[in-house]
Amino acid sequence: MTIDEKEAVRYLGYRNHEPDEKTCSEIRICSQELLQAAAPKSRVIRVPVTKRPDGVLQIGELQVTSTDLAGHLRGCKEAFLFAATLGAPVDRLLRRYSVTAMSRAVILQACAAAAIESYCDELEEDLRQKVEAEGLFLRPRYSPGYGDFPVQQQPELLRILDAPRQIGLTATDSCMLVPTKSVTAIIGLTTDKTDCHIRKCMDCKAKACPFRRE
Repeated sequence: MTIDEKEAVRYLGYRNHEPDEKTCSEIRICSQELLQAAAPKSRVIRVPVTKRPDGVLQIGELQVTSTDLAGHLRGCKEAFLFAATLGAPVDRLLRRYSVTAMSRAVILQACAAAAIESYCDELEEDLRQKVEAEGLFLRPRYSPGYGDFPVQQQPELLRILDAPRQIGLTATDSCMLVPTKSVTAIIGLTTDKTDCHIRKCMDCKAKACPFRRE
């Protein structure tokens, strides 16, 4: 797992200008501290995908009513249910700096966001290499809360993955992940090699998001 400085800068909200050297130095310091604290863990299971006559997607045990997700998984007969976390120590580090040094806490938040994306990308690349031997390809990660995929299904997805026991990942009553620097997703498996991997921000409908890629 690495932290891409450019990604951290993007999460800090810099768009049309470069950060000063002091900010870059802080990013490097925070990145090192965060990587030392992180305890990354993941949980992935492979499940069948079917679309029932009533329009409900059956993804293993998970039942989802989502036009956006159905379109995203069109042609997929299987999918990975996916969860990854940087672990509780990162949350403790963020809480400590939010009390003692808020400016550093902001930079740490950006570095942590870049770190969990890097970790997920590494895990996804491992999955990609494994399924290519079967003549299969991956669709991009699609998480609860994207489009019309209800975030309220977060706890159910975690239950199916046995994530609380396996990797210590849970959800609050408002369906926020704990530890906070975590990701859950569905990754479709397809025989279609077409480069439909528009990826992340381009698939997300939150077009006003300040962190959106151009």
